[in-house]
Amino acid sequence: MTFAGLPPSAAWRHRDARHGFETVFFATDGPTHRIEGHTTAVEEGNAWAVRYTITLDELWHTRWARIWGRAATGERLVRLDSDGSGHWQVDGSAVPSLDGCLDVDLESSACTNTLVVRRLQLGVGARAEAPAAYVRALDLTVERLEQQYVRVADEANHQCYDYRSPAFDFECRLVYDESGLVLEYPGIATRVL
Repeated sequence: MTFAGLPPSAAWRHRDARHGFETVFFATDGPTHRIEGHTTAVEEGNAWAVRYTITLDELWHTRWARIWGRAATGERLVRLDSDGSGHWQVDGSAVPSLDGCLDVDLESSACTNTLVVRRLQLGVGARAEAPAAYVRALDLTVERLEQQYVRVADEANHQCYDYRSPAFDFECRLVYDESGLVLEYPGIATRVL
């Protein structure tokens, strides 16, 4: 099943794991897609703000991302560049541990869970391993995050996926709208726009 076009903007209230808010703006320029977003939150007694720009190719492979962060420990910037085939550079240096990752996943963002489902377009009952270049919110460190998505039966015309991240011993059901934007990310965020 293909997704409808993206709206001009979307927003999520982050809750439970952190308290905050995320806003994103979408643009399409020919075959490429651009997502620009901001998240501010308090998590485990730490306040942080993250701003990001992500560019994707026509197949929804992440091609590059620029992430700016601010916390009590200072400001940071990280640049991720991908060849679209699973090879990455972080701040200009090759990072072989990210080989095979086609998506960027920001800890600070509910929106980045859109990238993988739009790229995979799984049918009901299908599953996929989807490792990602994972960027931490507080210090913008980049690491590999193993993830699994299993498409389950739709609920009220919304696509649903059972999501699993072994590194965090975390599992949940993600519910998406017709554009492929997550509506409910249990324990993390709820879509408000």
